[in-house]
Amino acid sequence: MPGRPRPRSLAAVLGVALLIAAAPGCGSEESAPAHAPAEAAPAEAAPAPSPYWVDPESDAARQVAAWEARGRNGEAQALRRISERPMALWGPGDDPGPAIRRAAKGAKAAGRVLLLAAYNIPHRDCGLHSAGGAADATAYRNWIGAFADAVGDARAVVVLEPDAVPHIVDGCTRAAHHEERFRLLSEAVTRLKRNRNTKVYLDAGHPAWIPDPMQLVGPLFKAGLGQADGFSLNVSNFQPDASGREYGARISAAAHGKHFVIDTSRNGLGPLPGGGHESWCNPPGRALGIAPTDRTGDPLVDAYLWIKRPGESDGPCRGGPAAGRWWPDYALGLASRAAR
Repeated sequence: MPGRPRPRSLAAVLGVALLIAAAPGCGSEESAPAHAPAEAAPAEAAPAPSPYWVDPESDAARQVAAWEARGRNGEAQALRRISERPMALWGPGDDPGPAIRRAAKGAKAAGRVLLLAAYNIPHRDCGLHSAGGAADATAYRNWIGAFADAVGDARAVVVLEPDAVPHIVDGCTRAAHHEERFRLLSEAVTRLKRNRNTKVYLDAGHPAWIPDPMQLVGPLFKAGLGQADGFSLNVSNFQPDASGREYGARISAAAHGKHFVIDTSRNGLGPLPGGGHESWCNPPGRALGIAPTDRTGDPLVDAYLWIKRPGESDGPCRGGPAAGRWWPDYALGLASRAAR
């Protein structure tokens, strides 16, 4: 669907053996040999310090170990641009507790902030690549309660339900589900904010999706923006930072000065030129963006974050695996084209 952001789904937990066996997808520029020369992104300054936790058990970290074991040292070194940087953990849809408790324990031990995404709203993604979510409102309330309980008193940033509000605004989510969704989102903000060290950002899409940001302001407040710390932009998309800052500033001005975060995980070279059908879905030739940091130089931008986990597929397009599955060759392409 033109203008939609890519779908997202939960991170797959893969063993080293599976990673070793992973093969590149077909029919995509990303399936070219991993060592082939790639266009370089413009040079940029060294990454700013980051307060966020890096998961030593991420798919990227496992892939680095697997490639090093096979002597693919150059490729492993390039992939460290992903494995050694913090990325959001997407709470598993069946039971978010174990994965989040493990991550919260690691973050607390390291004295770092945990990055999380909650993505399990009923009628998720309008039945498209990342369709699913909780079976009903009761199931979602139980799920978000388990999510919040697992975070506990750990310092955490939660991006709440990517796509959920923009899909109301663009009409993709059926009107019959709108009021329930607003209630569930508002309740989720309230529940998460009971955790004294949790910051919550409601998703607000990106400027190429909802061109008029004023269309989002009312729905965001109905979804609980007043109690949230702010909103998120560009989650799993490729829009440039400058357009995100301008778009976010316009929302902020109409939303009592609310701050925002921007997903920079894959926007180092911007969106796919020319756009077109599913231009958001595993577009070739993209690159990692600014490394996660809370030093943005913009008083309205609380952080640049990697909310989408670079290297996880957007869905079965351009030779990719199912949404959320690890795709090592695509990850390597993103890392190889990155400025640093």
